[in-house]
Amino acid sequence: MLEHCGHARFVWNLAVEQGGYWRPGRKGAPGFAEQCRQLTAAREACGWLRGGSVIVQQQALKDHAQAMANFFNGTHRRPGWRKAGRDEGFRIVAVKDGDVRRLSRNVGQVRVPKVGWVRFRWSRAVPDGVRSYRMTRDAAGRWHVAFAAIPEPIPAPGTGEVVGVDRGVAVSAALSTGELLNVAG
Repeated sequence: MLEHCGHARFVWNLAVEQGGYWRPGRKGAPGFAEQCRQLTAAREACGWLRGGSVIVQQQALKDHAQAMANFFNGTHRRPGWRKAGRDEGFRIVAVKDGDVRRLSRNVGQVRVPKVGWVRFRWSRAVPDGVRSYRMTRDAAGRWHVAFAAIPEPIPAPGTGEVVGVDRGVAVSAALSTGELLNVAG
């Protein structure tokens, strides 16, 4: 799994380097599709990169593309370099139904491409319909897995009515309809 982390970090840092060449007035840095084509060429040329999971490497590019979009939207800082031992992790997408399974009350398994089944401590419910997960390694060397699922949309009342909200101290929120909302402490 550390090799997956190294491949993801390598691909991320290459994308950061490409983005660093961009200056106003210059042609933009390559986008996600062009970087995927470059990744394919790099995998053909480098055996050690070819030995890793293409899913992990493409997801590092996709994560970088999202980080750049967040930067240009003004919601986040520019993505920076990832360093070995500090930002260890990778993301797996296109998870199939049988790729996550519970073995006992406290133990589960997840299938990691090119690694196989990895056991983890089942600490909370894994939502149905998991589509991706992220494996990370903390500074103490412990591995963590976080599952992501798209929640079902909550239907709005659909009345089209406009309500004003006033936040306060004694009452958490007061609505213009006269309703008072308190946060349970």
